[in-house]
Amino acid sequence: MSKLYIVPTPIGNLEDITLRAIRVLKECDLILAEDTRNTIHLLKHLQIDKPLKSYHQHNEHKILEELITLIQQGKNIALVSDAGTPAISDPGFLLVRACIETNIPVETLPGATAFVPALINSGFPCDSFIFIGFLPVKKGRSTKIKSLQEETKTIILYESPYRLIKTLEELKNSFGENRKASVSRELTKMFEETKRGTLQELITYFSLKTVKGEIVIVVEGFNHKQQNGTKTAEA
Repeated sequence: MSKLYIVPTPIGNLEDITLRAIRVLKECDLILAEDTRNTIHLLKHLQIDKPLKSYHQHNEHKILEELITLIQQGKNIALVSDAGTPAISDPGFLLVRACIETNIPVETLPGATAFVPALINSGFPCDSFIFIGFLPVKKGRSTKIKSLQEETKTIILYESPYRLIKTLEELKNSFGENRKASVSRELTKMFEETKRGTLQELITYFSLKTVKGEIVIVVEGFNHKQQNGTKTAEA
């Protein structure tokens, strides 16, 4: 029976594609891509030639019924995002839900995602954490941050380099300047960097340099005993 495959792709280093992912991409009938230009680059590297169709946040509602029909007609479809695992802060949820509702099998492959290495690199507890993804850009942003003030679990956020300082400032204003955090960028790439310290130390550090690449911010959970302590930022 035909199905939908959720296929993680590398977040930077092209060696991070799995053998299973390569096989699925070679065997499927159609690949849904968040940005076909990025996916073509990956497919050429893997020497895979398959039909591509754009699938992104601006058309995912519009083409949903069409995709369900294609699978029901016998087409195996693979969904990829620009990088990492589809549906994790990327399009995919709507299609997965529609497949489940119409009894279409969904097979999700394990693979690359940015927040796992960033969480582990942070040095904060990994046994219990809360993944926020991207904060709202405008409406609801301050309310969301305030709701996390006394969250005891490790907090994980995605952010763009253009809003990094703004977000760190907002977190500092809500959590206090001494709350410890970690910022990871360019994960798996040549200039990968993880910087750890208090929120104020991280603001000072990143304010003095040009920041590039996708960002993962990891913040230590709320702890009454540590609110007055500070640590020097480390590389």
